[in-house]
Amino acid sequence: MITVSNVGLRYGDRKLFEDVNIKFTPGNCYGLIGANGAGKSTFLKILSGEIEAQTGDVIITPGERLAVLKQNHFEYEEHTVMQTVIMGHARLYEVMQEKDAIYMKAEFTDEDGMRAAELEGEFAELNGWEAESEAAILLKGLGIGEDLHDKLMADLSGSDKVKVLLAQALFGKPDILLLDEPTNHLDLQAIQWLEEFLINFENTVIVVSHDRHFLNKVCTHMADLDFGRIQLYVGNYDFWYESSQLAQRLQSDANKKKEEKIKELQNFVARFSANASKSKQATSRKKLLDKITLDDIKPSSRKYPFVNFSIEREIGNDLLRVEGLTKTIDGEKVLDNVSFIMNKDDKIAFVGKNEIANTTLFKILMGEMEADSGTFKWGVTTSQAYFPKDNSQYFENGELNLVDWLRQYSPNDQSESFLRGFLGRMLFSGEEVLKKCTVLSGGEKVRCMLSKMMLSGSNVLIMDEPTNHLDLESITALNNGMTSYKGSMLFTSHDHQFVQTIANRIIEITPNGLIDKQMTYDEYLENEEIKKQREQLYK
Repeated sequence: MITVSNVGLRYGDRKLFEDVNIKFTPGNCYGLIGANGAGKSTFLKILSGEIEAQTGDVIITPGERLAVLKQNHFEYEEHTVMQTVIMGHARLYEVMQEKDAIYMKAEFTDEDGMRAAELEGEFAELNGWEAESEAAILLKGLGIGEDLHDKLMADLSGSDKVKVLLAQALFGKPDILLLDEPTNHLDLQAIQWLEEFLINFENTVIVVSHDRHFLNKVCTHMADLDFGRIQLYVGNYDFWYESSQLAQRLQSDANKKKEEKIKELQNFVARFSANASKSKQATSRKKLLDKITLDDIKPSSRKYPFVNFSIEREIGNDLLRVEGLTKTIDGEKVLDNVSFIMNKDDKIAFVGKNEIANTTLFKILMGEMEADSGTFKWGVTTSQAYFPKDNSQYFENGELNLVDWLRQYSPNDQSESFLRGFLGRMLFSGEEVLKKCTVLSGGEKVRCMLSKMMLSGSNVLIMDEPTNHLDLESITALNNGMTSYKGSMLFTSHDHQFVQTIANRIIEITPNGLIDKQMTYDEYLENEEIKKQREQLYK
């Protein structure tokens, strides 16, 4: 167990935490959530001891081992992959090193023999004989094959290093596990494996993640960091989000009878309990949900952007026809004879490993790049709004303030108050709309691009990784906006829940052909025939 008592931290005049009191108990997985800049990663560093709080204490139950997902991907360059994983259990690794050093001595004294015997006993107690096989299982689950286990970390790709560091954190069944954005740079198979690992993990987990599907799968509680304090809520992210929205509605309707509020709350809890999966996490969560009272559900102070893509012109049946598009970049064939027809009401998610292919296709469709061969044609009733993966070209004139920046894309040179309204939907209010583009963060640039797209009134959206750089609140708002959009769209995203709740058609560009299915993302992933087809096309 890890107990936080009266923890506080300031940076200059800025208060990050004040009087934080919370207990993280075994058997639970806590999703630490909060707006960008609220201090989630800093709080994890306080828990791990990397940063010392100015007030208060963090107390870990004596004898319990804490493991942290390391963020420095170059920390273990001179070590092998296997060594790096085992180093996750520092004491075990020390015992192994000292034991090996004794056995390598040219002259072996009685004292050495006694010390070696002590170390052998501790080695066995720490499950040392199973260390390499356990490490190998973790590495295999995350997609690191045996051929890499004896290689130096310096020889691995960036994404493989991330997987090894994750295996290091998971190694040796730590009592407390701290994970900061563990799904970053992981492929779908590795994420699914990690979800199952954490669902069955019996100790304490505290995780920061922008992946709502991941939080929904693994978390029993949400730890909401807001106004420098942390409030614990039972349930996963969706339960926290829906309950905070429900609480706001109930609070605003002061005249509603308490009995009606309780009934609405009971129906809400019952719906979430019924939808729970059969995992250990969900089972324990359901027991806690059944005990929730009206006072347990509180409105959040979190602000959500308002994303609403309206269409100015009704779309016809003829949207887009793509025939035989082929493109080679730097000697590598990125697109090979890609053909498909886009239909009315299609919301097509482009998924799979080949992100360059998806981005290249979108650039060709938007006229930013020419295909080597093949054709495409947009229907005459269509109008397109494009969200590129790299938006830097739209902010080259850094001296423009946000109102003037958005005015460039206003079809009728709208008034300042009108433009401020669009920016206000994206949480740019008051004097914020007058700040220069040069000082915008990645997330703020994305919100500006979304304002631009909403202003266009287009009936087809082309969006390449629109959730990058966004916080959970903005991702949720964008998700809602795209779900309710009346037009058609082509999009890519690493956010599982985003794809599952928006797309009604899935296209995957593989090295040896196209997979094109009219179904949801989960149906696509679970379909056994498609799994076999994918294996063949990636050979």
